[in-house]
Amino acid sequence: MSERTRGAAMSRYLLGASAVWMLGSSPLEAQLPVPGMAIDPARTAIVITDPQNDFLSPEGVTWGVVGASVTENNTVANLGSLLRSAKANGIPVFVSPHYYYPTDHGWKFEGALEKLMHTIGMFDRKGPLSLEAFEGSGADWLADYKPLINDGKTVVTSPHKVYGPETNDLALQLRKRGIDKVILAGMSANLCVESHLRELIEQGFEVVVVSDATAGARVPEGDGYVAAMINFKYMASGVWTTAETVGKLSN
Repeated sequence: MSERTRGAAMSRYLLGASAVWMLGSSPLEAQLPVPGMAIDPARTAIVITDPQNDFLSPEGVTWGVVGASVTENNTVANLGSLLRSAKANGIPVFVSPHYYYPTDHGWKFEGALEKLMHTIGMFDRKGPLSLEAFEGSGADWLADYKPLINDGKTVVTSPHKVYGPETNDLALQLRKRGIDKVILAGMSANLCVESHLRELIEQGFEVVVVSDATAGARVPEGDGYVAAMINFKYMASGVWTTAETVGKLSN
C-alpha cells in the first residue's frame, strides 16, 4: 500500500472514529439535537389535553391502567402547577377535551382503544347541548382544575373525537390569537398528547412537551408512557419537566 493510499485510509478511519465518538459507540448512545424553544408571552400558549376525571381521578374508568403512571409522574399536581403558573404569568391556556355523545356510539368501526373507550363509557355525555349528569362525571374536569379552567379566560375547544386535533378547532383558536408556540401537556402520553404534538408540528407550530405533566397506560402490549417519551424526543422542540417549565414561564 502506497503512503498516499495509506494516508487516505487513515483519514477515512479517523473521520469514522470521530463520527462514532460524536454520536456514541452504538445507535442507542447517539445524541439527538435539542432545538429548544424561547418563550415569547405574546406568542406562547399552554395546551392541555383531556384533564378529565376518567383519566386523572381514581374513580375514573381508566385508572386501573393509567393510575400507576399518573401517580409516579405526580401528573395531577404537575398539571395544576402548569395551570397556576400560566394564569400567574399571563400565558393563555387552551384545553382540548374528549367527549362522546350518544350519536358517536353509532360509529361502524373503531381502532382498539376507540373500541375500549366506547365500551366502558369513557368521556360520555348526554348530548352536545346538554350538561345533564355532567357534573362530577368522567367527562368533567378534575375538581382541582375547575376554578382555573372555568375562569372565563381559558379557551375550551370543541372536542377531539379520536386522538388528535384534526377534528376540532384548536389550530384555529391558536392562530386567531397569534399563537405559534405551544407548551403541551395532559393525557394520555402516547395517544392524545402525541397525536396533538404530531398535528401541531405539521401545522407549523413550535411545540415542547412537559414530560411529568402527562402519563400513559400500562398494558400487556407495552408501556404507553415509555413509548411516548421516545417519540417526544424525536419530534418535539424540547421535553421539559414541570419545574423547568414553571421556571421558564416566570422569567
